[in-house]
Amino acid sequence: MVYLLNSMFPASADIEKLLLLDYAVIHSKDFDGPDSLHTPVPYRTSEIYVRYDAAKLGMYVMCTKRLVDMQLDKSGITYLAGENSRVLIDSIDSLYLSKLIDRCDWVVNKFGGIDTFELSRFFNDHGHRWSTEPEIGKS
Repeated sequence: MVYLLNSMFPASADIEKLLLLDYAVIHSKDFDGPDSLHTPVPYRTSEIYVRYDAAKLGMYVMCTKRLVDMQLDKSGITYLAGENSRVLIDSIDSLYLSKLIDRCDWVVNKFGGIDTFELSRFFNDHGHRWSTEPEIGKS
């Protein structure tokens, strides 16, 4: 998320949009982009359900380290790159992280200007997900 938010800076996004963009970063080939970072496994659309709670907790932890900033605006709680995000990104170098940065930039250029509702609709229309927020109480 830090890398994604850094590519988006100074824009911010809510957790749902970040999860969608994160999925597109990891599986970029599914969106007619560069090769995916991870192997395309069957049922990968369910990854978004697994990541929801971890992403919320992770954002909280990253906020405490100023890697991510949280703000309350007209659309609710949104996140943006924090003052320490560049320090983290600049301090680690690897081929994987280079590819991650490229994919984050690609995703932000392709989807960054789309609001959460329209992005959710796009993902639904293309069969990539059903909802990022788990439905409580449904069996």
